[in-house]
Amino acid sequence: MRLTKITTRTGDDGTTGLADGSRLAKNSPRIAAIGTVDELNSQLGLLLTETLSPTMRESLLGIQHELFEFGGELAMPSHVFIHETHILRLENWLQQFNSELPPLKEFILPGGSRAAALCHVARTVCRRAERDCLSLGQVEAVSPILLQYLNRLSDLLFVFSRAINREQQVADAQWQRKGG
Repeated sequence: MRLTKITTRTGDDGTTGLADGSRLAKNSPRIAAIGTVDELNSQLGLLLTETLSPTMRESLLGIQHELFEFGGELAMPSHVFIHETHILRLENWLQQFNSELPPLKEFILPGGSRAAALCHVARTVCRRAERDCLSLGQVEAVSPILLQYLNRLSDLLFVFSRAINREQQVADAQWQRKGG
């Protein structure tokens, strides 16, 4: 399917179409989840405008494609696009990148370099996507694999944030407990 006409006016009534032709309110839990996954993908696109290692860049580009498939699964509930192999790949990247980082002794604040800060923003959008998919799962069936994927991805984005700061020789900002 190719989109040749972007303005259709079919959404002027507050609904949007799913891949099967059905229409839902734009504020329905399913559309909210699709929208947040799309926002996450856009945040990753913004992150990819920064200087990143080739391995991280390749990983993030792959994740963008997977998130598009993820959105497709949300838009076509009868189809399965995200599998356990996707989660295993995220876990492998997690292990690979985290093994090169020093252990955490304190919580860290989002920030450091611009690229790491953008990665932290993507991480928080990923957590929101996870919450939106969980909310959807309370009213309609959602594959548990989708929730696992977002959970692992948010962990990976946290590790990527730290790895970016390390590559750019910028210290992570450690949380400092204030008395009181």
